[in-house]
Amino acid sequence: MAANYISGLFAKSPIHPLQEHMYCVYQCIKNLCPLLEGLIEQDWDKINTAHKEIIKGEHAADSMKKDLRHHLPKGLFMPIDRRDVLDVLLMQDAIANQAKDIAGLIQGRKMILPKEMHEAFIPYASRCVDTVKQALGVTNTLDELVETGFRGREVDHVELMISELDDIEAETDRLQNELRAVLFSLEDELRATDVMFTYRLIEWVGRIADDAQKVGSRLQLMLAR
Repeated sequence: MAANYISGLFAKSPIHPLQEHMYCVYQCIKNLCPLLEGLIEQDWDKINTAHKEIIKGEHAADSMKKDLRHHLPKGLFMPIDRRDVLDVLLMQDAIANQAKDIAGLIQGRKMILPKEMHEAFIPYASRCVDTVKQALGVTNTLDELVETGFRGREVDHVELMISELDDIEAETDRLQNELRAVLFSLEDELRATDVMFTYRLIEWVGRIADDAQKVGSRLQLMLAR
């Protein structure tokens, strides 16, 4: 009985399931650019296909989140604090949820994007997707960080990756502001509801980058402990 108690203190690592969840989130987010390309082209087959893939990916990520939360060990000597794991998991899941909301907005309102915004929108969305890819890369370093006790050159490498993530997110802010400026110049030519929901679309796409940066920032906080 004492042996069972002691083995319970040294719980299995939740790192790999956390990494798998983030990979699932990234696979979901990769459908964002095809979705927006379909919007620009007014190709509803393309939009519907991307929408279905996003919903499928979001459901898969949500299922993985629930499974990890349910099976997350309560042992005293996990390599990462249980609260940290749950926080990162929720931040990762928010990214997939945001993609689902964007797809629902576009499909539900049968949106039309002003042609003046076409050229800038895909690069904006693409850089937002890049933030998720970068956050995935940071998450995938957790194995090495645990092995080194969160010390040494591996920490410097992760700090650099997080800095690059911050730079990409800053670029998405700049691109977002440019799109907002274009839309502002068109407000008098568009219906008020179209203006409102296009601003919302710009904001929601940007939230993906914001949420990805939060994942990096949370992991950076773990390094500092």
